[in-house]
Amino acid sequence: MDSGTILLAFSLLGIVWYTALWAIGLMGCLTARKRYRLRPRSPSASAPRETVPGVSILRPLKGLDPNLYENLESTFTQEYPNFEILLSVADENDQALPVVRELMVRYPSVDAKIIIGEENVGVNPKVNNLVRSYRAAANDILWVLDSNVMVDRGTLARSVDVLVGSPSSSTQSKRIGLVHHAFYASANTLALGAQIEEAFLNTNHAKMYVAINTAAVDSCVVGKSNMYRRSDVERVNGSLKPLSGRKDDSTSEPCGLPAFGRFLAEDNMIAGALWHELGLRHDLSCDVVQNVVGDMTVMDYVKRRVRWIRVRKHMVLAATLAEPFTESIVLSAIAASSAKYLFGFPPLLLLPVHFALWLYVDMDVYASLVGYPMPTAKRFQFIFAWAAREMLALPIYLFAILGDEVEWRGRKYQVLRNGEVKRSSGTGWFDRLRWPGSRVDLNQYERLGVDVESS
Repeated sequence: MDSGTILLAFSLLGIVWYTALWAIGLMGCLTARKRYRLRPRSPSASAPRETVPGVSILRPLKGLDPNLYENLESTFTQEYPNFEILLSVADENDQALPVVRELMVRYPSVDAKIIIGEENVGVNPKVNNLVRSYRAAANDILWVLDSNVMVDRGTLARSVDVLVGSPSSSTQSKRIGLVHHAFYASANTLALGAQIEEAFLNTNHAKMYVAINTAAVDSCVVGKSNMYRRSDVERVNGSLKPLSGRKDDSTSEPCGLPAFGRFLAEDNMIAGALWHELGLRHDLSCDVVQNVVGDMTVMDYVKRRVRWIRVRKHMVLAATLAEPFTESIVLSAIAASSAKYLFGFPPLLLLPVHFALWLYVDMDVYASLVGYPMPTAKRFQFIFAWAAREMLALPIYLFAILGDEVEWRGRKYQVLRNGEVKRSSGTGWFDRLRWPGSRVDLNQYERLGVDVESS
């Protein structure tokens, strides 16, 4: 095969890939516009208590997250007649407890309980924190919410409607086993790292997350806000092997939430287990949850993305390897070279059009999540952060793909096969690097989760 034929094949492949990525991005944009710009009130919000299923809301707490009072208060004010709240901390001296007690005094009619103490079932501190609440919950439907997210008062009712209602057409008539929510970030600081994180999560991340879940070809869940049935979780163990096909000796393996303590990304693994082991499907409600991004340096942002990619690499390798070719800068280079070879189209003409349209679509996704167009005063700041995110994407990826160690809550872990982890001694070459401006606790607002938006 001569070089001309090879160049032709690669150019055709580049145009096809470019078109496919635009189709996915537009799917995410249009779906977000349709799904999130209208949020009707659920009939169950005002229904008699005995006519709706009970829900146990589990909120694991550790320390003072940004906006903690408002985050937790949004749970107390849910418009739903039948729910309880279980707020768990590992340590009786945790700084979150005074905030919780103040809310319990302010809302005495809400059935809220504090659970102190953890049960060590694995390396994941969140699972260790949650196990006692999981077992003490009075209801089968569980809504697990990170402490750093805030929800609309109608979110619970609308989510229950999706979980117990008839499956949507996209789920091929299979029962919904998990309801999750897209989220948007709100930076409460001018720190550049926080602004970059906000730009990323509200645009490219959200666009791909919504698109992949619309296609619904596989499990794709970030666990800031997940609703599922405990009776379903009790049947899965994270093997991702169909329940009907398991060998007899596999029934002795532990199931339920404790089985997921060996994963850092327990949220994604629980979702994957419900999908693959039980054959259930997921659905997004028409709600989003809000994260307030605390103070974050650029290096904090870099380390967070490195951690995310390294975990994802051991769970969805093929998709992770394809990830850089979905980013706008690499994609624009592919399109420009392909268009020049095939059609003689000048790259200097294609590139500005590409980036202008890409930015326009991202800003439209932002408006869908937040509920209103971006204020004019914020646009320059946002565009600067957005451009910084796009330029950092490839260098971060190249650095992340070479290693296997991640840092979470000041502890180092070695990521193993399928996303399992073990504690790391921290003596590798990665640990000898010094990150100027970084802090020990990098979990200021985002719990570790596998974002398969790029996967």
